[in-house]
Order: sequence, then structure tokens, then C-alpha cells
Amino acid sequence: MEAVGFVELLAAPAVKRRWSDEAKGRMVAETLVPGVTVNEVARRHGLKANHLSSWRTLARKGKLVVPEVVGAEFAAPVASPIVVPTVATMASIDLIIGPVTVRLDSATPAARVAELAVALRACS
Repeated sequence: MEAVGFVELLAAPAVKRRWSDEAKGRMVAETLVPGVTVNEVARRHGLKANHLSSWRTLARKGKLVVPEVVGAEFAAPVASPIVVPTVATMASIDLIIGPVTVRLDSATPAARVAELAVALRACS
């Protein structure tokens, strides 16, 4: 057989590292400084970027405490308006006189409802 090349084996860490919540919080805080990327912080601390991203998600959900870091910028919360259906948009008034049905919005004034009921009764 002929030697084609060589293979370099890289040793993996012997034990799985465990990061304290404080250390995770500090690393997440570093990613909040403008111009700093998640990959850069992960490389500096010798961990995978996806681990740091998952810690950022925990911090966003309030499950990881992030200390204040000079220059860090937190995203401003964005509030979207919540549309709650009102009685006027949900309910309606049905006038049923004989075979005729008239559906009115619940915001229709009572006087108008009475006028329509009288007119429908006169027509039937």
C-alpha cells in the first residue's frame, strides 16, 4: 500500500463543561454590545455559537439573569395593539316578523329598531 497523506486527530475535551448561570449571563451581556457578534463572543470563550444563542433565548424569556455591561443595548419592547371585540362588533339584533328577517348592528338606536319593527309588522 502507498501512503496517500496523513490524518490529524484533534482531541475533544475530556469532560463536558458546565457554565454557571453567572458566566452565561456575562457572555450573553457581551453579545448585547453594538458591533459584537455572537460568533465572536462564542469563539473567545471556546464554545459553540448555538449554545450562546440558546442562552440569549433564555435571557429574553427572563430565565437567565444578564448583568449590565457598559455599552450594551437592550432592544426596546414593542407593544402591538390588542384588538378586543366589543359587544357592538359581536352582537346583532334580529327582527323576525313572519318570513322576513332583518339583522341590525347592536349599535342601532332603539328608536330605529322600533320604527323598523312597526314598518315590518304593517307590511305583513
